[in-house]
Amino acid sequence: MTVLLRFAPSPTGALHLGGLRTALYNHLFAKKHGGQWILRIEDTDASRYVPGAVDGIRSALSWAGLSYDFGPGLDGPHGPYHQSERLDLYRSYAHRLLESGHAYRCFCSPDKLTATRERLARTGSNSTYDKACLHLTEEEVARRVRAGEKSIVRLHDGRLPEYIPAHDIVFGDLRDAHASLPTDPVLLKSDLFPTYHLASVVDDHEMGISHVIRGEEWLPSLPLHLDLYSCLSLKPPQFAHLPILLNPDGSKMSKRKSSVAALEFMKKGWEPEALINWLALAGWGQAARSPSDSIPTTRSPESMAILTLPELIEQFDLASLTHRRQVLEPAKLEYLNKHHLMRSWKNDQGTLYHAHRIHGLVRASFPASQYTTPEYIAKVIHALQGRITNIQDVPSLAPYFFVDPNHSTPEAQFMNKSISSDDYRRALEVTIPRLKAEPNARSVSDLSSLLHAACDLTGLKQKLFMTALRHALTAMKTGPTIPETIDVLGLERTVIRLKDALANSRTA
Repeated sequence: MTVLLRFAPSPTGALHLGGLRTALYNHLFAKKHGGQWILRIEDTDASRYVPGAVDGIRSALSWAGLSYDFGPGLDGPHGPYHQSERLDLYRSYAHRLLESGHAYRCFCSPDKLTATRERLARTGSNSTYDKACLHLTEEEVARRVRAGEKSIVRLHDGRLPEYIPAHDIVFGDLRDAHASLPTDPVLLKSDLFPTYHLASVVDDHEMGISHVIRGEEWLPSLPLHLDLYSCLSLKPPQFAHLPILLNPDGSKMSKRKSSVAALEFMKKGWEPEALINWLALAGWGQAARSPSDSIPTTRSPESMAILTLPELIEQFDLASLTHRRQVLEPAKLEYLNKHHLMRSWKNDQGTLYHAHRIHGLVRASFPASQYTTPEYIAKVIHALQGRITNIQDVPSLAPYFFVDPNHSTPEAQFMNKSISSDDYRRALEVTIPRLKAEPNARSVSDLSSLLHAACDLTGLKQKLFMTALRHALTAMKTGPTIPETIDVLGLERTVIRLKDALANSRTA
């Protein structure tokens, strides 16, 4: 069987994390099975269309490394890939349903339909329509169509093929949920645009989609979609519905909130590999269970596993997804992002790449500094390894690498109070000449040996000695080791800072 999937977002706003995870799972499944996937734009609701949304969706997918095989900008045998360009196709399928008696035209006005729903609700009925137009004669229908009366096309739910129990790859066997569907659902609207239900079924069939992986919110519509396949005598694809992602407060994610828009994470400096890793593990990471619910039947990654896209593809298994709704934990993204960054810094090329990424940010943060070249920033990143959670944190983590330390901050003043003035001056007075006497001490190892010897000369405990140097050089309590800090600053800048700190301590 040819494996072909589709990711079919609506251009009604930015692509949010839930949508990106759906695209990711389509990508993982397709590539795992040697298949392909389509980006299809479901733009049949013109009233909700947001200009630029399609470009935003494509940009988000590209940034995340999810390359679709066919879609906007990548023509193929299944196009066009905007539903608004396929309207004749949907109308032809609606006509087939009318001809077979599985659908009928409804001429009721919107006001009448509203009144009907309210009347039925008052009587306690679960029906949403009274089927007033179902029994119109063919002659009456033809006459009203010729007269130009607007109509919609409804599915005749009283003439459906025999129900076949539905199965979902994630949720398993499903109960019959027809009772939750509206009465005689609308398939074609009065403007001749299809509803989602008709358009998605027609497109999935015409494009040869083998598997539909989509959000759990479409699970209640599955009976209707399967009915349409049956009425049209079409073989349905296999379905997998993904559990909804929740915000940390338990609320449902919405594309109307920019905080969950995929491209916002790009702007805030998160690594695409980490974001993809985070989303992949949201609902995947617990081994699927056998019917006895005792023995895992499929392997799945640990909940904090650091995985690249190729590794995700290799390990992915739809059967190991949970059907429980998942909360996206920011702390987990921070952990994954930190470790993906550390992976990328295993060679100088990777470090320099990230230095170029934040070059503009560093220059904007320290416009008067002469120490903002990408090569220098790469040295800073190397020194800060293991401390950086987000690459954009570099300026705030270690401003002292780019500008002189600020000894007036509460943090610096607190550090100063932990050391007596005599001990502070002693540490600096011994260290300055030692550094000046060893101009060839270039490696961290050499600097470490030099500082240990200086510490011995002062008679101070090492922690106290290093705290004095850290205060003088950085004015911050935490950071790289002092030898690593000096290695980045260079001996000349280091000696100047120590002299300035010593002079200030004598006048304090």
